[in-house]
Amino acid sequence: MVLAEALTFIDMPKPAGTKKKTKMLLGLGLDSDGHKRITTGPNFALLGGTQETHEVMTEKVVKINEKLSAKGKTLDSVSQSEFDDIAESVGLSRAAEKRNN
Repeated sequence: MVLAEALTFIDMPKPAGTKKKTKMLLGLGLDSDGHKRITTGPNFALLGGTQETHEVMTEKVVKINEKLSAKGKTLDSVSQSEFDDIAESVGLSRAAEKRNN
């Protein structure tokens, strides 16, 4: 059972000399078994968590990227509401929604 995970959609500034921001997914595993886990990709970074939590986060970002590709979109080109719909379809919801339910 996954004890805790957080996955968010953030704007990251581009390096100096460029004006455009880029978007990426950031996943934080809030549980631990003593191991340090870091997984990165072109548009995501996953940090921490138990092996199970880290695998679940990895699976979700892969699914999100597959769904974006199927729509011909990237994180930079998808709207917040489109992202929310995709995230919900892979089993993610906003933290405030989880607390209210």
